[in-house]
Amino acid sequence: MYDFDKVLNRQGTYSMKYDAAARGKPEGVLPLWVADMDFAAPPCVTQAMTAYSEFGIYGYAEPNAAYFEVVQDWFARRCGWQVQREWLVITPGVVNALYVGIRAFTEVGDGVLIQQPVYYPFECAIRDTKREVVVNPLVYENGQYTIDFDDFETKARQAKLKLFILCSPHNPVGRVWTRDELTRMGEICLRHNVTVIADEIWQDLIYAPHKHTTFATLSPQIADITVTATAPSKTFNLAGLQLANIFASNRELHRQFKQTFNDSGLHVPSLLGLVSCRAAYEYGEPWLAALLAYLADNVAYLRAQLQRLLPDVKMADMQGTYLSWLDCNPLGKSADELEAFATHKAKLWPSDGRAFGIGGDGFIRVNVACPRSILQEAVQRLERAL
Repeated sequence: MYDFDKVLNRQGTYSMKYDAAARGKPEGVLPLWVADMDFAAPPCVTQAMTAYSEFGIYGYAEPNAAYFEVVQDWFARRCGWQVQREWLVITPGVVNALYVGIRAFTEVGDGVLIQQPVYYPFECAIRDTKREVVVNPLVYENGQYTIDFDDFETKARQAKLKLFILCSPHNPVGRVWTRDELTRMGEICLRHNVTVIADEIWQDLIYAPHKHTTFATLSPQIADITVTATAPSKTFNLAGLQLANIFASNRELHRQFKQTFNDSGLHVPSLLGLVSCRAAYEYGEPWLAALLAYLADNVAYLRAQLQRLLPDVKMADMQGTYLSWLDCNPLGKSADELEAFATHKAKLWPSDGRAFGIGGDGFIRVNVACPRSILQEAVQRLERAL
């Protein structure tokens, strides 16, 4: 029904993913780095966008009751989470929401806790706003990542630690945190008056038998210290349409966040972002189910090929996202040597693990959200280079 095998030429389409020369990469490298998919958005989105485009008026937009009802139904059905309209602030994206939240809930010099290796804009947002990066490093053992809760609490009790940015599900390590893990983190943050921004942008991209738990559903008390950042962008490949739905049930957190966001001058949401989000959440679920099955097969294919070609390279247990996290340290190569091999010999462009902070050295991140033939081409290039 949905053709995920179709290869679409993205050259000359303003694609950041394919603009190798602009990012210092040689022409002809195969991009497997940034987190967008090489699949067309669901037909329901294309149809809704086309209809609005033909309408021909692209004025200022704001979400109406019908938009919110669709969003509300999505979270109720998929997460068991009853969001309310007065909790919502629409931003251009989750990264923008991180900058807003850091400015809203902390002062210059305050500490912000993150769990590296983690999505690198977390650290960038903290440093750019002149806050202090505080790291609770994830524990890696036998391809599995866990949380050092003793260290987490030690960091959380620091006097100037005001905010924790949770990545759930986790990019790049692929963990879908259990309810017990999330509850322990939430209770520590409650004990030490730490506000939480829960980046849950990957919540829909989960592989069975794992299940995403929305942090704000753990308890009324945890919900009261939490701002939840969500978006349809990863789920339906809509990142360029610039729309995220941010929720805060605590009135004061909502007020602080909204006021800080308004101070940035970004008062009006993306018109086509609203159109696409509504269409995706209303009609896109069958497409998403088919996508998850295709991605799971891609993960299995890549794992099998790595076992054949590079058995010492270990893929972290991939419970969610479409980003495989590969431990290349057993190869005994430096990070610079790994990058040179990938770029200049194999003509591949994965993400360098060093960008993700502590624990990323010697790892690479590979985006498997592409037609199988592209993944096969990547394996063939690797095999020739070896």
